[in-house]
Amino acid sequence: MPRYFFHTHVGADVVADPVGTDLRDPDAAWTTARDTIRTMMAEPRNQARLMGAILVVADAEGEVILEFPFAEAMAGPGDDSVH
Repeated sequence: MPRYFFHTHVGADVVADPVGTDLRDPDAAWTTARDTIRTMMAEPRNQARLMGAILVVADAEGEVILEFPFAEAMAGPGDDSVH
């Protein structure tokens, strides 16, 4: 099973994910990224600071699989059929 790493970019700052998560495919990584962002944004004190952040998902080789803006995760519907 592939391992994906979820790195949070807030302006020039990067919070790296050194461990990663084993997921079946890029679709599962997309869903995990969306859910991670929504969990982080559930805390009211994070909302203003993180609205411009991006969650960058990379594979084990460091190849970027997707870049998910926090604002996009908050704007979309709850289903994961549109990505």
